[in-house]
Order: sequence, then C-alpha cells, then structure tokens
Amino acid sequence: MTVSHVEAVTDAFAVDAALGDFFAERRTEAEALGRDVLAAVAELESYVLSGGKRVRPVFAWLGWIGAGGDPDGPAAAAVVRACAGLELLHAAALIHDDIIDGSRTRRGRPAAHVAFAGHHRTRRFSGDPEAFGTGTALLVGDLAQTWADAAVRASGLPVDAQTRIGPVWSAVRSEVLYGQLLDLVNQASCAEDVGSALRVNQYKTASYTVERPLQFGAAIADADEELVAAYRAFGVDIGIAFQLRDDLLGVFGDPEVTGKPASDDLREAKRTVLLATALGLADERDPDAASFLRSAIGTDLCDDELAAVRRVLVDVGAVAHVERQISLRADRAVAVLEASEATEPAKARLTEMAVKATQRSH
Repeated sequence: MTVSHVEAVTDAFAVDAALGDFFAERRTEAEALGRDVLAAVAELESYVLSGGKRVRPVFAWLGWIGAGGDPDGPAAAAVVRACAGLELLHAAALIHDDIIDGSRTRRGRPAAHVAFAGHHRTRRFSGDPEAFGTGTALLVGDLAQTWADAAVRASGLPVDAQTRIGPVWSAVRSEVLYGQLLDLVNQASCAEDVGSALRVNQYKTASYTVERPLQFGAAIADADEELVAAYRAFGVDIGIAFQLRDDLLGVFGDPEVTGKPASDDLREAKRTVLLATALGLADERDPDAASFLRSAIGTDLCDDELAAVRRVLVDVGAVAHVERQISLRADRAVAVLEASEATEPAKARLTEMAVKATQRSH
C-alpha cells in the first residue's frame, strides 16, 4: 500500500467519522418523533455509512489542500465536516435515481425503495408495499438533500468561507438535477446521439463528482481563478471518464463486484455514450447488429442475449472507442493538473484518484 493510498483511506475514514457524528445528532432529533421516523433515519444512516468510496468529499478535501489548506491545521476538522455534506447529496441522488430507474439493488443490497417496501411487509401495514416503499424513499432522499445543506451550514467554516462556497454549492445541487432531467428526456425520446449522452455525463456525473467538489474545496481556501480553472478542466475530463468507465461496467462488470446486475443499464435502456457509439458504428458497419441492439435494449435479457449484446458492442468497435476516450481524457486531465499551481501533495493524490476512478472494476 503506497503512502498516498494510506492517506486516501485516512481521508475517507475522517469523512466517515464526520458523517457518524452528524447522524448521531440526527438520531436524537428523530427519537422525539417516534419509532417510525427513527427507523427511516436508521435506514438512511446505514445506506450512507455501509457503502461508497467517499469520492466526492475526498475530491473536495484535496481541492482545499491543493489550494494551500493545511490538513493538520485548526481549520481541517471544519473542512472535513463541510465536505461530508457532498456524501449526503450523493445519497439523495442515488436514492432518487434508483426509484426513477426501477433498480432493485444498490451496493450489493436492496435499493432504498425496495428496503422500505420490505419494512411495510414485515410490519404488515395496509396498502401497497411498493407504493409505500417508493413514497418513503422519496422522502428519505429529500431528507438526505436537506441534511446535506445542514452539514455544510453547521460545519464550523468561517463566514467568509461560507459565503465563497455558496455559489458552488448551489451549482452542484442544481446541476445534478439538470443531469437527471436530461437523462430522463434522453431515455423517453430514445436519443441515440453521443452529444446528448455526453451532456448528461457532464451534469449528472462530472459536475457533482469531480469538478464542483474540487471547486468547493478551492473556494474554502480562497484559491485564485487560475487554479480554479485548472481544477474545473481536470474535473470535467476525469468526471466524464469516470462515467464512461461506469457505462462499461454497467454492461461488462461483475455483479459480485459492482453490486448491481450487469444487465441493468440495458434493461433500463440507458442512453449511454457506449450505446450511442455502438449504434452509430453498427449503422455504418453492420445494420443487422444495429437492428439487434435496438430490439434488445429495454428488455429483460437472458444470459445468452446479454452475451450477444456484449459481443456486438465489442465487434463494432464501441468498447475500444470508449476505452480510448477514457485514456485520452485521463491523460489530458493529469497534464492540466501537473501544469497547475496546486500543491505537490495534492497533485500526487489527485493523479492517483484519477487513475483509480478511470481504471476501477466497481
């Protein structure tokens, strides 16, 4: 394990500790409202703390360090607490995303709406368990988003830092919703162009996964515009490359590792860059393969059908094309970072995170 990897694990633990303290306070509030609210809060706490890699808060933390923040200084604890708010925002997005997509699992466990439907059955409540599960998960997702705001406000950052991060925080909260809306429209309209898929990647993933978290940390440190511009360029490329890798894992990943069935993206007819690229190439090179892909997406694929789709994606060159795009964007991002005025420790850590984000298996 490298020194930087040890530091990365330590940073994630620091975020987990901040989230644990935050939830302890929320449990005290929930206890006054009775067992059912307390159970919902406990489900959210388990959802947040039992999975995830803390990618967004760690990017924000490194954005602060890269702009001169002292990880051992008196301000560090408040910065970690503020950065932890990004993980709560992420939880809200995932809970709502799984409802919209009809996904049954997340991180190897039942999705939130499925878990709440299970609680309905266990308690033998009246009415439709699925409707209860969906309604409860929607509210808990909203609660996670509200608590994300609370975590940032109550972090202990000084007033001037709170003022600087305000526009960034507003942007990241809005942009993830824009991305989700664009994604819905793309699916409903059966969009097949790469440009539409990339626009979703920009707002739904790149912005709130890398670009805005780095800018968030930079704003806390009052970084200059040159560094912020470098962070944003790095963030866009790594964020999109991150999603391109996710697209590949959504079809070729091992469910035991990813925590989701490999056919989910195809069943949900996800309008990914991978699919758009494959359709464009197949239209040019193999019309029969293009017709097969269009008939297969949006259906419950058996193992043989999934294998056939995978072969088409490889044979028409879509997988190789997406892999090249991942490499190109990762290399370009690291070059921008290396030329920036970010501190050397942050450069090393961000480079390692860029590699992990774009070459991961889950």
